[in-house]
Amino acid sequence: MRSLTCENDVVSSVNRQYPHARPWYRAVYADDELVGFVMLSWNVEPQPPDVIGPWFLWKLLVDRRHQGRGYGAEVVRQVAHLVRAEGAAELLTSYVPLAGGPAGFYRRLGFVPTGDLDGNGEVIVRLAL
Repeated sequence: MRSLTCENDVVSSVNRQYPHARPWYRAVYADDELVGFVMLSWNVEPQPPDVIGPWFLWKLLVDRRHQGRGYGAEVVRQVAHLVRAEGAAELLTSYVPLAGGPAGFYRRLGFVPTGDLDGNGEVIVRLAL
């Protein structure tokens, strides 16, 4: 993962709308090819429903051409390792509960539902660290 050298629309939007979320973001590369993007809240005071945390995976995007190669799973493992080193006990994320959605992906990585929904009705899941 590498730091982005310029902010894109997603990052700029989150920074403007949720500056208290302390967004942390990285570009995801395979060798020298950009394959995705990851963003999370970095050790923040939770402020539901807008900011769930303290460690919340907001965005994990892998280009369609690069999906199914393990990049997303590796990014989640690296993020989990980083936040664990910062003292995190869990990593949270959420997803829209639709057929073909990411529920299985997160379940395979060890995330379990918390029983809560976010303000948009997304299922909140947690990975114990």
